Amino acid sequence: MAEVEKLKQLQLQREALKKRGEQKVKETEKKRTEESVQSVCPECGSRQLVHDYERAELVCQSCGLVLDEEFIDRGPEWRAFDHDQRMKRSRVGAPMTFTIHDKGLSTMIDWRNRDSYGRAISSKNRAQLYRLRKWQRRIRVSNATERNLAFALSELDRMASALGLPRNVRETAAVVYRDAVDKNLIRGRSIEGVAAAALYAACRQCSVPRTLDEIAEVSRVSRKEIGRTYRFISRELGLKLLPTSPIDYVPRFCSGLNLKGEVQSRAVEILRQAGERELTSGRGPTGVAAAAIYISSILGGERRTQREVAEVAGVTEVTIRNRYKELAEKLDIEIIL
Repeated sequence: MAEVEKLKQLQLQREALKKRGEQKVKETEKKRTEESVQSVCPECGSRQLVHDYERAELVCQSCGLVLDEEFIDRGPEWRAFDHDQRMKRSRVGAPMTFTIHDKGLSTMIDWRNRDSYGRAISSKNRAQLYRLRKWQRRIRVSNATERNLAFALSELDRMASALGLPRNVRETAAVVYRDAVDKNLIRGRSIEGVAAAALYAACRQCSVPRTLDEIAEVSRVSRKEIGRTYRFISRELGLKLLPTSPIDYVPRFCSGLNLKGEVQSRAVEILRQAGERELTSGRGPTGVAAAAIYISSILGGERRTQREVAEVAGVTEVTIRNRYKELAEKLDIEIIL
């Protein structure tokens, strides 16, 4: 009798677990449908939805319709008015990053000889702390693959800092390099060459273009090797990268020439018209961008010489002359020199 009762209890527990599982599946499906519904505006069909965390509203950017309100704020419950307050009140560590070989998930013993309360550690314990710190550094890099990653990612960070690239480009470059390591594409090639090629690919993916010459200047390998390695890893990893647009170079070149926003806008408009008439295809994007900026600076009354524009853009004066004559002729732009 006791065994029969135990079997009945087990059956009841199984049924209860089954019901709970079915209920969880239904809840997740309901959440997914709600999320998919909330990803499109029912009024205008736009997908440009913005979370306004100050008002706790989900707003359509196109027509201004409020899709949701009073949603849960997932941020911290405390307020901080400067960096020191933020660091003191934060109860979590740094976010995960691909730019560190262990993704920033390992622990680190601080070099300052102080405990968690800020008190100085006694001289008796300092020798032990020194040994712990030394072994901690050693065990963070355990095998050859991690040593390779640690060196390559530090090289990536050095080149990105020298070029002044934003955080998202560094993360993308680290992901591309890790994919190359996983597919064993590093064998027979220099780590610096693959790192430089990954950075060039990341720049193109994130629409923050840098030329091969610029990357070769800050790297320890030649332009030819970077180009060859880039073509190899893009083919093997299946990176679908569109040709670089001359418009992407305009803000950087205008900033280097200290030109106003009006000149920049006019240069972008010239390039847009040139793109519609297919005047940019088959030509170097830096040369076309430099020619458009040169024309725009003359039309905007902030004349820059061809030599000044050429130095910033990294092209020759002859290239600028040829390109600006083509653009002026085909787009019917009158330039008074």
